[in-house]
Amino acid sequence: MQDAAVGNSERAPAPLDGLLVADFSRVLAGPHCTMMLGDLGATVIKVESPDGDDTRGWIPPERDGVSSYFLGVNRNKRSITLDLADAEDCALAQELAARADIFVENFKPGGLKRFGLDYSPVRERNPGIIYGSISGFGSAGGAALPGYDGLVQAISGLMSLTGDPSGQAYRAGIPVFDILAGLHATIGILAALNHRSQTGQGQHIEVSLLASALFGLANHSSSYIAGGVVPFRMGNGHPSLFPYEPFPTGSGELFIIAGNDGQFRKLCEVLGATELPEDARFSRTEDRNRNRELLRPLLIERLSTRSADEWFGALTAAGLPCGPINTVDGGFRYAAGLGLEPIVEVGEGDRAVPTVRHPITFSASPPRYELPPPAPGQDSTAIRAWLAQPAVAR
Repeated sequence: MQDAAVGNSERAPAPLDGLLVADFSRVLAGPHCTMMLGDLGATVIKVESPDGDDTRGWIPPERDGVSSYFLGVNRNKRSITLDLADAEDCALAQELAARADIFVENFKPGGLKRFGLDYSPVRERNPGIIYGSISGFGSAGGAALPGYDGLVQAISGLMSLTGDPSGQAYRAGIPVFDILAGLHATIGILAALNHRSQTGQGQHIEVSLLASALFGLANHSSSYIAGGVVPFRMGNGHPSLFPYEPFPTGSGELFIIAGNDGQFRKLCEVLGATELPEDARFSRTEDRNRNRELLRPLLIERLSTRSADEWFGALTAAGLPCGPINTVDGGFRYAAGLGLEPIVEVGEGDRAVPTVRHPITFSASPPRYELPPPAPGQDSTAIRAWLAQPAVAR
């Protein structure tokens, strides 16, 4: 949608330039996906009900009265407010779907059928459409189940792996499966776009939080399906590596990793404990895993002689993986110190909003940061006028 009526300006080329995304998603998984597409150059039109995206009101925290939750996943989008129960607005929504390259929704499966916005009628008018559906539990037996990240963390088994072994299970501190599902949807959309470029055919891709969760459990999933072992909570420990956890020092804690026998030898050299790798109980990864309760106090004894900051400097200088346990602000400061420039401001003047930099670096077609998260329906007039005009053949 390269049209002055909706505010496109000249800019450096981006990977998805020229593609139009009809974003009928809300809350997190879908908006995370569509923001990534927008960062990569696609024109994203966010369709909101008159009440707006639920997360606009998820306060605190907030910035200028807008939820920081909403601000975090809605840059590079234009917003139109449509009441799908209204015949004229529903017709505009259908017209938008007919012009789009990509359609993203996270209604309950079947929730858009009564508006003529499910895949079949959209495909009939727009055969090349890439139609992405995100749900909690899929469109078969789980179609009626509400899809909340915390619920999927519980059902998938993640919570059984998180927390102190002798305490209660905990959910992760972030909506990890919403994020994973959004990423998987983005990957699926990009793959479908390549398929379309080769065949001319669009398609329907489906992602569920539960499928993303089981895929995302990675080594723990494989422990069960390939190894016949049901994983269990180990606190901060790793089932296959030791050391791989926080250790107390003379002042503060430090997360220390020895990912192989060579790293363990190097660690012991820096700690002044060169006898430990020669001990048959600790010489190999398998041995250290089996005897971790014997090894842990020996490492703590050496670490107690210096502070976490001092050990961090010494171990890092030796090329060993370790790090302080930061709060989020410390994580951003550390990234900034490495030159990653993790924060980008989007917009100008009073409308400028600090957001997290896109995680992918491109040498030839960088992500763009043009539009701050929109106010509800702020582009409605321009988009309605554009939809009222005859579609331009592509």
